[in-house]
Amino acid sequence: MGQTVFISEADEYLFGQGTHYDIYKKLGAHVSEENGVKGMFFAVWAPNAAAVHVIGSFNGWDEDMYPMQRIGNMGIYQLFIPGVGTGELYKYLIYTPDGRKLYKADPYANYAELRPGNASRTTDLSKFKWSDEKWFDSIKGKDINREPVAIYECHIGSWMKHPDGTEDGFYNYRQFADRIVEYLKEMKYTHIELIGIAEHPFDGSWGYQVTGYYAPTARYGEPTDFMYLVNLLHKNNIGVILDWVPAHFCPDEFGLGCFDGTCIYEDPDPRKGEHPDWGTKIFNLGKHEVKNFLIANALFWIKEFHIDGLRVDAVASMLYLDYGKRDGQWVPNKDGGNKNYEAIEFFKHLNSVIRGTYPQVMMIAEESTAWPKITAPVEEDGLNFTFKWNMGWMHDFCEYMKLDPYFRKGAHHMMTFAMSYNNAENYILPLSHDEVVHLKCSMLEKMPGYKVDKYANLRAGYAYMFGHSGKKLLFMGQDFGQEREWSEKRELDWFLLAEDLNRGMKDFVRDLLEIYRKYPALYEVDNDWGGFEWINADDSDHSVFSFYRRASNGRDNVLFVINFTPMEIQNYKVGVPFEGIYKHILDSADKKYAGCGSGIPDKIKAEPGLCDYKDYSITMTLPPYGAELFVFQNPDAKPEPKKEVKKEAKVEEKKEEKPVKKAPAKKTAAKKPAAKTITKKK
Repeated sequence: MGQTVFISEADEYLFGQGTHYDIYKKLGAHVSEENGVKGMFFAVWAPNAAAVHVIGSFNGWDEDMYPMQRIGNMGIYQLFIPGVGTGELYKYLIYTPDGRKLYKADPYANYAELRPGNASRTTDLSKFKWSDEKWFDSIKGKDINREPVAIYECHIGSWMKHPDGTEDGFYNYRQFADRIVEYLKEMKYTHIELIGIAEHPFDGSWGYQVTGYYAPTARYGEPTDFMYLVNLLHKNNIGVILDWVPAHFCPDEFGLGCFDGTCIYEDPDPRKGEHPDWGTKIFNLGKHEVKNFLIANALFWIKEFHIDGLRVDAVASMLYLDYGKRDGQWVPNKDGGNKNYEAIEFFKHLNSVIRGTYPQVMMIAEESTAWPKITAPVEEDGLNFTFKWNMGWMHDFCEYMKLDPYFRKGAHHMMTFAMSYNNAENYILPLSHDEVVHLKCSMLEKMPGYKVDKYANLRAGYAYMFGHSGKKLLFMGQDFGQEREWSEKRELDWFLLAEDLNRGMKDFVRDLLEIYRKYPALYEVDNDWGGFEWINADDSDHSVFSFYRRASNGRDNVLFVINFTPMEIQNYKVGVPFEGIYKHILDSADKKYAGCGSGIPDKIKAEPGLCDYKDYSITMTLPPYGAELFVFQNPDAKPEPKKEVKKEAKVEEKKEEKPVKKAPAKKTAAKKPAAKTITKKK
């Protein structure tokens, strides 16, 4: 006998308290069996409705055939309809007390009609069989703060278009899965962050105006197809993060707004319930049922779709009552201030439940202000997120990189400032989709100079990013030098990979990612000065930054020396903390990356003598826009166990023998930019 779905008094009570974390298994449409008859169980929360009927493709959209039964005191309506299977379209016809008829999609539906249609669709999530147990075993018990996190931010519909001639040209979830796994494995990313997955009516919103919080968008297939995508990513050791939007929702008439004729999901006062700039509705977090809707939704993606993290959009807009509003457009809190106490309590509740139940799941705040303790625990009056996007770093980095090198010495502090507050939170350094749209230019086109200079600039910038404390996020296309801004209407400019400069950029980022994952010094201590030390943060005259990432065991520390000018600097002397050999592991000017080349040897021996307040130094000729990485050892570090040394040596030897991947030379290799040579005096 199949499962019988029903709403119990306990369900109603917990929902009314805001703590029914499995409410999505009761509300919505679910395959059920009653008295030996199979069908579909429907349930919806509409407390102020005069009546609710189910209409759909299974009854010819007859408005009178299936009236629902109101149960209990919570305003929940339910109905079992025998014979209804999966794949059927349906809506709730809601009669308001004043006689209006509203045709609403199901807030808890797991599948929706492809836009421009807006009905809900019945489905059965239990059909998919997961096989990603090894992934969860591999991450169990690990502290994500001490693990490498290199995120590829991706929009499925515009990553690559299908050559089938259709108007949308979408790959479905399964087709996309095979292609994206191959790319992510080649490039060495650890995670993918998918934007625009929850159902939304307008492509141009990129998925940030949601109507179906519990439904993967039908643009790319069925919910089980999305499960296939996540499952395959996990089987290839790639974590999956989703963008999640609890700040506001789409105002379309078939959605959550004025759902039962009254404002049950939003506040009826537009000063509290609307975003004037975005034209969206704001969730009323003072209502237990609304908080339950959102917290259960976060858990839904984690439990039912095996998601590894949620990047929470527009957190600042929730924390501040006056965010994006002028005087008269907002209402102060009970103390007369602009802090949203209900949102603060919501985040503490949300993150306590999720991180307490699923400690390996990442909760990531896109928070653009200096609100304190975003990632601090609730016990310290924090919001208990795992990570916060470092928007300050992103802004300063992009502004600095846009400058003509002549003016960079006057803005030197912009590249060092973020380290002064780095230990305030657990940060992710984001170069996201928001930075390559709306006339902001792609990352490549932000760079000054001739074309070859732009690519050299960006290679140096990425090296700086991967050396700086904090986890990493890079939007699709920026890793091979996408020249046009991103548009959701077209695929990435993959044709650019026929160019030497773009192949070189892609290879450089791949090698950078491989180094990032190989050396724990680059990720295991990200929020403490124990993992980072400036060598020289003040050489503004040359626009050179030197620092090193310190490994907790003292082995394989990584030194960065980065020149942000088009000038070669001869005999550049860098202070280093220890004697011994400094092994050169990455050169952004290498000709294999379409760079100008440099003469820096594979190994440099440190010489005694005070330099940059260090007892030793190494000397090199820095190429124009050169980013040079070196690995070195602390002589006092304990030796690594023999077994591990042998294993590591084997891997290293194998990597050294691996030939450098080169594409056919279709274009002439990039020429060395006109470079003025100067000599550093110390």
